[in-house]
This record gives sequence, C-alpha cells and structure tokens, in this order.
Amino acid sequence: MSEKNDKERYLNFDEYIRQGEPSQREAAYAWSTAIGLQAVDGLKTSEYLNDLARRNIEGEITIDEVELLLNSYYESKTTREADDDDKQEADKASKNIKRILSVKTCDFSTNGYISLHRRIFEGVMKHAGELRKYDITKREWVLEGDTVSYLNWEDLRRAVDYDIQQERDFSYKSISNDELVAHVTKFVSGLWQIHAFGEGNTRTTAVFTIQYLRSLGFNVENDLFAKHSWYFRNALVRANYKNAIKGIDYSPVFLERFFRNLLLGEQWDLRNRYLHINPPAEWQVQPNLATLEPLPRKYPASTPQVRNKWPSNNSNIVRLVQVIGEQESSVKEIMEAIGLKDRKNVMDIYLTPAISEGYVRMLHPQSPRHPRQKYLLTVKGLALYNDVKKGVG
Repeated sequence: MSEKNDKERYLNFDEYIRQGEPSQREAAYAWSTAIGLQAVDGLKTSEYLNDLARRNIEGEITIDEVELLLNSYYESKTTREADDDDKQEADKASKNIKRILSVKTCDFSTNGYISLHRRIFEGVMKHAGELRKYDITKREWVLEGDTVSYLNWEDLRRAVDYDIQQERDFSYKSISNDELVAHVTKFVSGLWQIHAFGEGNTRTTAVFTIQYLRSLGFNVENDLFAKHSWYFRNALVRANYKNAIKGIDYSPVFLERFFRNLLLGEQWDLRNRYLHINPPAEWQVQPNLATLEPLPRKYPASTPQVRNKWPSNNSNIVRLVQVIGEQESSVKEIMEAIGLKDRKNVMDIYLTPAISEGYVRMLHPQSPRHPRQKYLLTVKGLALYNDVKKGVG
C-alpha cells in the first residue's frame, strides 16, 4: 500500500484533538484511531460513518445512536456498490473500536484478548471471538511476496496463555527507557506473530496494546495508531521475518521506533518505504526527524547551529541543496550527482519536497515542462547551503 493511500484512509480529527473540549478530544482520539486502524486490512470507512463520527464528537448523538443509524443505513440501502461489504466491515469495526476505547479498562488475559476480537468484529465477521482452526500464510509487499511464519493453529491458545503470563510476571521497575521500549516491542511482536484469529489480528493487537499500555499508566492518547497503522503492521511483519538464504534477520528496530515515538515522544519518520527488505539507496536510512540523524556521511553536521536550520521533515533536502549549490542544475545533472536512475524518484523524493518547503525554485516557473528547465536554490536554500558548508568545513 502506498504512503498516499495510507494517509487517505486516515480521517483527520486534529482540530477536535487540539482545540476541542475534553470530551470532544477523547472522542476524536478514539474515532481517529478506530478509523485509522482499518487501513491495516486495506479498508476505508464510508462518508456516512465519518459524518456520524463527527456528530458523535460534537455530542449530537450517542454511540448507541451511531450503532442504530449505521445498522439502519445498511439494512435499508437499495443500491449496492462494489465496495459495500468492505465499507460495512470498516464502519462497524470502527464503531466497535470507538466504543471500546471510550472505556479505559483492560482484561489482560487470554480470555480478554479473545473477547476483544469478538467485541471488535461482532456483527462483522462470522467467526468473531474464535481462534482460527487452520494454518495461514500472507504475501507481504515489504517481503517481496514472502510470508511470515505464523504459529500452527493447534498451539494458539497455549501460546497466547504463555505470552500473557510472561508479561504478567515481568517487572517494569527500575528499567531504562531503552529496555522498556525493547520489552514492549518484544511482547507485542510475539503476541501478533501467534496470529490467533483468521482475520483482524493487527486491529485486535493494536487495541489490546493501547488498553494494556493505558493500564500501566502510559498516556497513549495520540494519533500514532491512526496515522501510522500500516507502518505498525509492516513493522510487525519485519520484526517476525527471517530468511537465512537471503541474509535477512529479525528486525524489531522498526517496531521499536514506532514505540519510541509513542512512549518517549521521539520523531522517527514512520513511512513504509524504510521497511522494505530491499529498499533503494534513498530509503535505506530511516531518519529521526527531531535531529535529522543519521544523515549521509557526505554531509555531516558539526554544530547544533547548523542542524537547527535544516529542514524539519526531510533530510533528502539537505542532500539536494548540496548537489545544486550555487549552480543551475537540470534533472539529469541532479540524477547523476545523487546517483539515481529513476527521474520520478528524484522528483518525488528530492525536488518536489525542496520546492514545496522553499529551498529550491525553477528557472522557468511559468513553464514547468520547459525543455531547458533547470533548478536553483532560493535565498533560503542558499542560506542552508552556506550553513552546511561551514559545518562540513
């Protein structure tokens, strides 16, 4: 799934979360998480549900009324569309998750985990709340079509019992932040890898994780699961994939970075492009947006004064600014300097963000497709170029 599609599946309630009354903020957080989590299975909620969610946030209707209106909507619908079944699943699962997240309780047990699946998918899936009775494989984009090795179905209950009991026995007292994140990552990753249910595992694991972290005293009421649910799922995949022939080991680091953002307020760039097992050169370094570290070694920063003036959300802009310098450069010249062969990648990853943030401009802005189009730095871009050059020197 592309980054664009992932973002399109996230319904933005930022205004309520930032500026609403306490009850509106809580409702907006729950709805945004519930709706955003549907992206992990490629689902998108209907505009009707989105409107009901807004009315619920405003206090116009209760969650019980949302349920009644939603059921009536699908029962009385006379014209069917191709994606109606998918939207109905997304709508009803979102409504159920919102109801669950509005009550801050957690049944941290195997029965609680299974019951949670039932509560999320009741009225949606025939086997809601039932452990799967067959083995599964799933082709994954980040694994180039390969699959994670999921637990065989005969051992599901015993495995969930074991993981939850191990977590019950663990003490978080006097551990460092790094140890905390590593432990949470290991627990959530292991629980997900069991894949206890035929469908809906990631959504169930995400909600269970939110409930559990709340019960431990962590404040996880932000939009991380809403905006980055597809990253969360792919990070779980990478944490549980190993292929000795391809030289690939388990990679929990991506999931750890998700939890570092969630629990420690760090700012790792949570885009799926970094999770692919064979990423192109420009996707091999996942940046921490708070520090823009690590940058390509060719362009180090030696002083905080330089680093603080760098673009806030894309270290590739720094590289492009260095490449263009005080010259006018064509796309071909930029491609050669950076070492890329795909023109689209240069435009999408380097030029478009740099132009958007005001570091680079076109020589012929009125004619973007001009046959002799070139790119040069703006005043802002030149200031950045000079600062970085001083840092390198």
